[in-house]
Amino acid sequence: MLNYPSIDPTIITLGPLQIRWYGVMYILAFLASYFLVKYQIRKKQLDININLDNLFFFLIIGLIIGARLGYIIFYNLPFYISNPFKLFAIWEGGMSFHGGLIGIICFGLIYIKRHRVNFWAIADLFIVTAPVGLGLGRLGNFINAELYGRVTTMPWGMIFPSGGDLPRHPSQLYEFFLEGVLLFLILWLIKDRPFKKGTLFCLFLFLYSIFRFFVEFFREPDPQLGLIFSFLSMGQILSVLMGIGGLVLFYFVSIKG
Repeated sequence: MLNYPSIDPTIITLGPLQIRWYGVMYILAFLASYFLVKYQIRKKQLDININLDNLFFFLIIGLIIGARLGYIIFYNLPFYISNPFKLFAIWEGGMSFHGGLIGIICFGLIYIKRHRVNFWAIADLFIVTAPVGLGLGRLGNFINAELYGRVTTMPWGMIFPSGGDLPRHPSQLYEFFLEGVLLFLILWLIKDRPFKKGTLFCLFLFLYSIFRFFVEFFREPDPQLGLIFSFLSMGQILSVLMGIGGLVLFYFVSIKG
């Protein structure tokens, strides 16, 4: 059994203001995505007829709104119906990746269609940077000692502060490696190949769904939901739908291409 490092999730406290590692991870993720997208545009000498700063701001808003609504709808709707004033309490936690992705896609479509730019070309530029944010987010979860795994007898099991007395899978680190490091390496190494526009976006959807589905077997299910159909978590159900969506979109992209 490994000892959980017990990192203080708060970096510094300035009066009522707290600077937390989780928030810093979000900022680093946005910055990394911004500079990696600019790098690709410059390297490929692309003529992108949009204001990149405005687009990023639009996507960040879409991510936050989508992630919050996704968590509310997919994971804890009865609670928020009974406690409507908690809808905006994002500092208490409660963000969904799948919801955030939907929010980014919707807001991105609105912005890009208004500026009459090819959606798939822009989506491919951005999506190869998404695993960086995913990986940093999972590190933030680990520092917060949240979203930990199920009880295990494996030698690398950890006892998390709010996880009881038994060692658990550090599933946040599994996700960091698969959804962050590995997925980024795959997409980044093939990003310059002559694929049809939209292929990288579809590949991200499909690969992420596989990695997330796998890790969910080690991750503790949300207590208010438990397992659905006695063996599937909500994350796995959403990932299956996401993977199917990726395959359908790939078929559409191939036909259009």
